[in-house]
Amino acid sequence: MTPAKDKWKILVINPGSTSTKVSLFENKTLLFEESIFHDAPELLKYDHVNKQIPFRYRVITEMLREHGEPPEDIDVFVGRGGSAYSQPGGVTKVDKRLYDDTVAAVGGSEHPAKLGVMLAYEFAQEYGRNAYTLNPTNTDEFCDEARLTGIKGLYRVSHSHVLNQKAVAEAHAERMGRKYEDMNFIVCHIDGGITVSAHDHGRMIDGNMGADAEGPFTPTRIGTVPLPDLLDYIKAHDLTYEDIRLMCTRAGGFVSYFGTSDSDVVHKWKEEGDPRATLVWDTMIYQICKLIGEMSTVLKGKVDGILLTGGLVRFKDIVDGIKDRCEWIAPVSLYPGEMEQEAMAYPVLKVLRGEKEALTYTGRPVWEGFEGL
Repeated sequence: MTPAKDKWKILVINPGSTSTKVSLFENKTLLFEESIFHDAPELLKYDHVNKQIPFRYRVITEMLREHGEPPEDIDVFVGRGGSAYSQPGGVTKVDKRLYDDTVAAVGGSEHPAKLGVMLAYEFAQEYGRNAYTLNPTNTDEFCDEARLTGIKGLYRVSHSHVLNQKAVAEAHAERMGRKYEDMNFIVCHIDGGITVSAHDHGRMIDGNMGADAEGPFTPTRIGTVPLPDLLDYIKAHDLTYEDIRLMCTRAGGFVSYFGTSDSDVVHKWKEEGDPRATLVWDTMIYQICKLIGEMSTVLKGKVDGILLTGGLVRFKDIVDGIKDRCEWIAPVSLYPGEMEQEAMAYPVLKVLRGEKEALTYTGRPVWEGFEGL
C-alpha cells in the first residue's frame, strides 16, 4: 500500500528521436523542465536504440544533480512508452513484464519513446520506487478498416504520438467549451517524427505509423516510399535488414539528404536560398498536407479542427503551408511544442492520491487479428 502523502515529486522522462526531455513536478507544480537535443550522428553511434539507455540515464542523472534534485528524492518515475504489445489508453504500472516486452519490442516498433518505460523502470529499481507510463505510442483505438493491408496476415497497427495528440485534442475541446468525446479532430504532431491522426469522438481511429516508414518523411525518417523501387535500391546498394530498419527510424529524411536531423540548420539553409534544402523542406510540408487530406476522408469531412503540435510548429512556413492547403477542411489551431509532460504527470498524481486505478499490462495486444484474415 502506497503511504498517504501531501506532496509527491514526479519525474517525467520523455525520450524522442532527437532529444531527451525531463520534467520534475511536485504535485502539479513544475519544479524544472529541460530538454537536451541529440543530433543524429551522436545517437547513430549506438547500433540499436536499446543501447542508448546508459547514455540517456547519465544525461538525466546529471540534469537532476545540476538542479539540486537527486534521484533518490524522487517519489515516482513516469516514462513515455511504446514497443510492447498494444495497450488501452490510461495509466499503466511499469512492471517486469512490460519492461521486458518493451526491451524486446514485441509490438514491432523500435520508436525511441520505448526508452521512457525502460529508463523509468531502471530508476525505479535503483531507488526502490514505482514506475508508470501513459498512452504509449502503441495505444490502440483503430477502427477495423484501418488495420488491413493488401497482404493477408500483414496488418497496420497503431504507432503514433498518442500521448501528445490526445492531450492536445482534450485541451482544444476544453478551450472550445466542449468535450473531446463529442468532437472530431485531425491532430498533427510535427517534430523529429511526424504523425497525423483522425480522432473520432474521443478515439484515435486511424493515423500513419510514424516510425514505420509511413506518411511524410521527417528529419529522421524515410516516410512512405514506393516499395518495388525500395527493393531495387536495397539490392543495388547491398543493404542489410538492419540498414533499412535504421533508415526507417533514425537515418532517413533530413539525415539521408544532409547528414543532420537538426531542423534549425536545414531551415537556415532554406532561408539562405539553398535550392536543395528548399525543395526537401517544402516537400515535407506538402506530404504532411496530403496526409491531413487522407484523415479528413476517414472522418467523412466532419472535422471540427486541425490541430498542429510538436517542435517544428515553431516554423511559420510550416504553419502557413498547412493553412494554405488544408484550412478549407477545418480551422487550423496551433499548440507548439507538446503537452506530454503534464499529460503524464497529472493522471499519475491521481493514482498516487488513490483517485484512480492504474492498469496492469496484460502481455497481450489489444487486438489480435481477424479470423480467417
